Amino acid sequence: MKTIKKIFYNIRVFSVSLLLLAFLACDKSLLDEKPLDFLSPDNAYLTEAGALQGVTAIHDRVRSAYYSFGEFGVMNWATHGSDLGYNGETPAAGGVYLNSYEDMTPIWRNVVDPWNVGFEVIQWANVLIDKVGKASPEDFTNGEKGKNVYIAEARFFRAFMYRNLASTYGDIPVLTEPIQTAKADFVRDPIKKVYEQMVEDFKFAAENLPKPSQEAAPGRITQGPALHFLAETYLELKDPTKAVEAASKVINDYNYNLMTRRFGGRLGNDVFGSGDPYFDLFGYGNHNLPENTESMWVIQVEPFIKGGGQIASAYIFGPRYFDIGLTPDGKKAILGELYNGAYTGYTDTLGRPTANARGTNLVYYYIWKDNWNNDTRNAEHNLKRNFYYDNPQSAYHKKKIDFSLYNPARTDPRADTLKILFPIHTKFTDPLNYFLQPNRSGGGITHKDWYALRFAETLLLRAEAYLATGQKDLAAADVNKVRQRSNAKPVAAANLDIDYILDERARELYGEEWRLITLRRTGKLIERVLKYNDNPLCPGAFIKPHNFRWPIPLADIDLNIDAEFPQNPGYDQ
Repeated sequence: MKTIKKIFYNIRVFSVSLLLLAFLACDKSLLDEKPLDFLSPDNAYLTEAGALQGVTAIHDRVRSAYYSFGEFGVMNWATHGSDLGYNGETPAAGGVYLNSYEDMTPIWRNVVDPWNVGFEVIQWANVLIDKVGKASPEDFTNGEKGKNVYIAEARFFRAFMYRNLASTYGDIPVLTEPIQTAKADFVRDPIKKVYEQMVEDFKFAAENLPKPSQEAAPGRITQGPALHFLAETYLELKDPTKAVEAASKVINDYNYNLMTRRFGGRLGNDVFGSGDPYFDLFGYGNHNLPENTESMWVIQVEPFIKGGGQIASAYIFGPRYFDIGLTPDGKKAILGELYNGAYTGYTDTLGRPTANARGTNLVYYYIWKDNWNNDTRNAEHNLKRNFYYDNPQSAYHKKKIDFSLYNPARTDPRADTLKILFPIHTKFTDPLNYFLQPNRSGGGITHKDWYALRFAETLLLRAEAYLATGQKDLAAADVNKVRQRSNAKPVAAANLDIDYILDERARELYGEEWRLITLRRTGKLIERVLKYNDNPLCPGAFIKPHNFRWPIPLADIDLNIDAEFPQNPGYDQ
């Protein structure tokens, strides 16, 4: 069983929450207290066991905040508010997701929570860096080198958190030491300084983390992801030449490769009747297999153990097919599975999605128009478009669901297409393999691991860097490596531009990449959201130029009484 999963539930590390959010009065005697018989930041990280608990706590926090899809306030990183999607279940403004930028105020949960989580993890990382740095090398396997592995992993996560914070909020405080006491004089450092600190952190991580396949446990960070995000940071700094160099180290110096042959547990078990290597990438148990050379950083999930985690991607992504109601001849449209003598209304192949993340027409149609029948990422087993009635008592049993067959017409055609039926990317599901809630076909919960980073993304990142240096032929070569795996037609260098790369990222990485970061980095956020976010209730997500950055949470401005902490332009306080 995976080591990092085993100890998620056994974390006893005392961590100080970032006081950027609440400047509480501190009693001097409390600050002078000497911990003798309990764990605290002063003694918890002085041994390798303590350092491991500390870094595991960070892994767990990142998993729960960003990849479990269980914390609504931080769930707008993948598709919402971008050119790729909106909430199909409740597409109007005023909901819990980013459907409309007019909802974006300095007190909105979706503004406040990413700020809080980001600085929380930065504080944890800074405590770990500080205390492990003071620990004796004799208490670590491999001495000073062993210490540096933990420091490097903490610095990786510090930079990873700053990646989202800087992109989202712009100028922010650069904190490289733990906050020990109440503080009310933070200042907003220029975003360039933030990115320069990230460069130093990712460089240190790349130099001191283990090489891929030499990590202590699945899911631990290695040199590859550090170099990938170093390359991305150089692009943020408008230095594509250095970005090419960093990405090329990932591509050339390790054994990463795209998976081009079928592998893993789905062989001979194609739920949808066919499969391919892309389909296999997302099979249960396939993420960590040694033969999976595309895997770079995997969020670890394990069923049946306390702290093993879970991912609700099958809840967020996909249509509410179970709400269709009746067949055209008046029978229940979806009987579903038979459980405890009754039909559930849910199928174990589709699970229980809720349409919280519905794709735009760009996602489901426009990006496939030139390769509709040959790009296997658009094949039915990867992007399921056809759904069927499921009731032997109906004349429509096993026939494709077709809303035009209803007479009289269905009463809410908008809900039919935004919420009840639209294509589903099967990588978010785990067909016939749900461990919880058998009465609801898993309830939208899966226990598959999750890719935080795949090698395909590094190839597309280098293509972006090559394009910025004017080397369109090399950019096209990287894009075509990704396209070739899926039998898509190659793109000619003359036809390659940044929009083509963004479209390719949507084809390959939908729901995996941090889309808002990508759009800001490429300067395409406003343009593409206005063009492609086709939510009929919030066209273009009502985005305005000032929404390129989000507002600073109001509480942090109000509590920072000893220094100026200005709000971002366009957001009235």
